[in-house]
Amino acid sequence: MVTIKDVARVAGVSIGTVSNVLNGKESVRLQNREKVYKAVDQLGFQYNMTASALRTKTTKNIGLIIPTIVNPFYPELARGVEDEARKAGFTVFLCNSDREEEKERNYIGAL
Repeated sequence: MVTIKDVARVAGVSIGTVSNVLNGKESVRLQNREKVYKAVDQLGFQYNMTASALRTKTTKNIGLIIPTIVNPFYPELARGVEDEARKAGFTVFLCNSDREEEKERNYIGAL
């Protein structure tokens, strides 16, 4: 399995630079960004969001619990949340509580 260290070695940059590029930070010089992308392609590196979440103790996930999918307002709301979240690099998990308190509690616990 290819690691971020392998990408850094092949690109000739620091691990921090690779991390900044993969996380979309604008502070990386274009030349270094291109080196990192080339190394990622060459090595077939795949970013592991689970490993990143374990290290940083954060995720780029949003849990959206709606009371009912039947009301046409909520699917439109969910679509708007998803569109904006995706632009910001987040993933939305949609849960339908059916207006049941226990179901909502379970979703909150799972999320």
